Amino acid sequence: MQNHRVTALAVEGIGRLLWKLSVPAGVGMLVMALYNVVDTIFIGRVVGSLGIAGLSVVFPVQMIVMGVGQMIGLGGASLVSRSLGSGDMGRAERTLGNAVLLICVLGGAIILVGLLGSTFWVRLFGASDSVLPYAQSYFDIILLGVLFQVFAMSANGLVRAEGNARVPMISMVVGATLNIALDAVFIVGLRLGVAGAATATVIAQAVSATYLAWYYLSRRSSVSIAVGNLAPDRSVLREILAIGISSFVRTTAASLVIVFVNRSLVAYGGDIALAAYGVLHRMVMLVMMPVISVAQGLQPILGFSYGSRRYDRALRAVEISTVAATVVSAMAFLILYFFPAPIIRIFTTDSVLIAAGSHGSRLMFFVMYLVGFQVVGSTVFQAIGKALPAFVTAVSRNILFFLPAIFVLPRFFGLDGVWASFPVADAFSFVLTFFLLVPQIRQFRRAARASVAGSQPAAGESPGGVFWLKHASIVPTANRATSAPDQPL
Repeated sequence: MQNHRVTALAVEGIGRLLWKLSVPAGVGMLVMALYNVVDTIFIGRVVGSLGIAGLSVVFPVQMIVMGVGQMIGLGGASLVSRSLGSGDMGRAERTLGNAVLLICVLGGAIILVGLLGSTFWVRLFGASDSVLPYAQSYFDIILLGVLFQVFAMSANGLVRAEGNARVPMISMVVGATLNIALDAVFIVGLRLGVAGAATATVIAQAVSATYLAWYYLSRRSSVSIAVGNLAPDRSVLREILAIGISSFVRTTAASLVIVFVNRSLVAYGGDIALAAYGVLHRMVMLVMMPVISVAQGLQPILGFSYGSRRYDRALRAVEISTVAATVVSAMAFLILYFFPAPIIRIFTTDSVLIAAGSHGSRLMFFVMYLVGFQVVGSTVFQAIGKALPAFVTAVSRNILFFLPAIFVLPRFFGLDGVWASFPVADAFSFVLTFFLLVPQIRQFRRAARASVAGSQPAAGESPGGVFWLKHASIVPTANRATSAPDQPL
């Protein structure tokens, strides 16, 4: 087992550790976002704006699949990192086994439900008569890769929870690079259109999933897969779902939001507005990857520190992550607000689409600089196992704020009201996250002062190393606590 990675979570400097975990995650996610962008570029230039609209219609389904993968991956990762922090290797491995069980059950259910009514679903998600053939062609093929996608997304989070960011990065880079290459073959070379794009995606997802499965089965991981751990463990399943459900609901709510956005865009702006949203959505995915990577780097550090009761390290990790994510989201705002047209021209030469997308970008991303704080805040509660605030911060933006906005604002402002719903939801979500996160940070500070006062290190030794080595070995023992502290912090 690669226990040196676990030890690094205990003693290495927070800034350096966050960098080591965030940069590989960022590289992998950036490449993943890039393949979505390239996918859209190929479709826009070879198939046209209706092809882009077809991809936009199917994207809610892909987001639901992503939500399942994030639910299992983030819920499982929180439990794995906290179990490693408290020294309970057995619980960490049971978590991994039960996560694999959930992947098979939930992934299979999505495939079955999707294939039983594909036309119904794409109609429901906003496909007009002209967009329907493109959307259904893409949808029917993309469903075949659901198990691969869920496994890859879940496993990336679980591997990262043990302090290994390199393997998830490789899986994403390999999958995305292969997808781009196959896009060129299937879309441009063979002229298969949206069906070619879907086929390329499924093959790439299968390769990524295979690589991650090999990582576990070859026993290169700190946490191993064993057949006995595939048996359902109610307490483990309950905790994975309790922590992970916030990510699932957030992503599913985002999927529902996209359905309403698609329908509103078609109603107030036609297919050209729908295509513009498809381009803008891929733009924001690309520029937000660094923010998400910071949050992913934070999760194992914070979960491990909380599990080992190193509240000083937990506090430092939250502070650095918040600053980094805010800086990145502010840079994203500057790009998307002031320079949208040059980016949109990469996707299309249609002057009408470029004009519609540029106008929408300035309204849609008006408060983008607030989003980094919101993402980190939600991650904090997931990492420390606080299910209720994790759920609230995850779903507030889309359910509490965006849905009312998308129902009300277009009635008064037409298409501009659709675009304005995004910054309205982001602003309110920021305020809610702020009032939930600040008390948690204050509690970290109080607990950090108490833990430092109660455990002074010997001369020349780091506080983190002394405390962790005294209180939380990575070797399981019979009398050690089996989970992170239950008392509220």
